[in-house]
Amino acid sequence: MKDFVIFADSAANVPFEFVKKYDIKIIPFLYNLEGVDYPCFTNDENFEETAKAFYNKLNEGADIKTTLVNEARIIEAVEPAMKDGKDAVIFTITADMSGTFNQATKAKAVLEEKYKGCKLHVLDSANASMGEGLQVIKFAEMKAAGESLENCLKYWEETVYKVNSFVTVADLKYLKRSGRVSTIIALAGTLLNIKPIMWANGTAPAKLTVCAKERGRKKSLMYILEAFKQRVENPAEQTIAITHADCREDALWLAEQVKALGAKDVIIEYYDLCTGAHVGPGTIALFFLGKDRRG
Repeated sequence: MKDFVIFADSAANVPFEFVKKYDIKIIPFLYNLEGVDYPCFTNDENFEETAKAFYNKLNEGADIKTTLVNEARIIEAVEPAMKDGKDAVIFTITADMSGTFNQATKAKAVLEEKYKGCKLHVLDSANASMGEGLQVIKFAEMKAAGESLENCLKYWEETVYKVNSFVTVADLKYLKRSGRVSTIIALAGTLLNIKPIMWANGTAPAKLTVCAKERGRKKSLMYILEAFKQRVENPAEQTIAITHADCREDALWLAEQVKALGAKDVIIEYYDLCTGAHVGPGTIALFFLGKDRRG
């Protein structure tokens, strides 16, 4: 059985312990702060510390911009594996949110032409943050259990739109900057304490769209919890993930609630820096396997 290597852009939000355990190769987005580019992920255990500093900067009003993972950087990362005769798989954030999927597709054409006996499989996760990351982790677990690349790809195709994600933000100004809400809606929402809830929908490519609006933080979290109740399947038999942009107490509360509903394995991680720059401090998100979003 031919060996293969798993890659993902850093928007996948894969915790370092899984990166290390399964030798997952992360290709980082870059963010620009005061004219200097920094990677959104480094291959070490300091992500929590880095993320805290990052969200503190946003709270202080820093203007942070992010850069996609381009074709050249993907080729640079993946080529050694294919040169060694291995196939490769790369997961990307949904193509609606970034051009990284298209850049990876271009890299695929170049690398497969150069290494004709090898394949690069480009997988649009139809999601973001740990909605992408859960797919990466499951793929890596299956590989570690001895499953073939073909079986891993088949499972992914069957479940990619079954990964549900629900997100709520603390401050609408970041969504206004990214164009997800208008200036008028952001102003009105701030004055009325309206908290939108967004989800990755069932379109291709998947879009992060507003599915509900609640007044106040507690109600927005309760909406996410109710969505979990209505849509989750076999919570005790899967890994569930919560990401937060420096609001750990809310993340811990949400984790306790989903555990009370049958979840056993819950990951809590800081929200990835790439998409975190566009949703802002105080953002919290829940990810789980459930009903197919295309339904």
